[in-house]
Amino acid sequence: QVQLVESGGGSVQAGGSLRLSCAASGYTYKMAWFRQAPGKEREGVACIYTGAAGIYYADSVKGRFTLSQDEPKNTLYLQMNRLKPEDTAMYYCAADRRWKTVSNSGCWSEGNYYYWGQGTQVTVSS
Repeated sequence: QVQLVESGGGSVQAGGSLRLSCAASGYTYKMAWFRQAPGKEREGVACIYTGAAGIYYADSVKGRFTLSQDEPKNTLYLQMNRLKPEDTAMYYCAADRRWKTVSNSGCWSEGNYYYWGQGTQVTVSS
């Protein structure tokens, strides 16, 4: 069993930055951030395979968000720069231990992740 604890959410003005953290209680093969805005479906933001074998971003955040991982600490980070009001959402950390081929397509389905955090709110005002 892996527990995920997110932190780092908050409120910021458009153009600002935030860094989210997700601490995992054990080994994970793949980790990701998803987000869900009010009235919308949850969507994948970015994912990373162990050892940074693959790092993938949603088109909506490419060039603004950076994913990194401190493997000894089992901690995932999402640096979010040039934030926009449309980035406002609850951000969820997700993880999985099952080995899968490293691929972009393996990132975006919620069913590919067994473990989920409780979420952290990000609010961007214009």
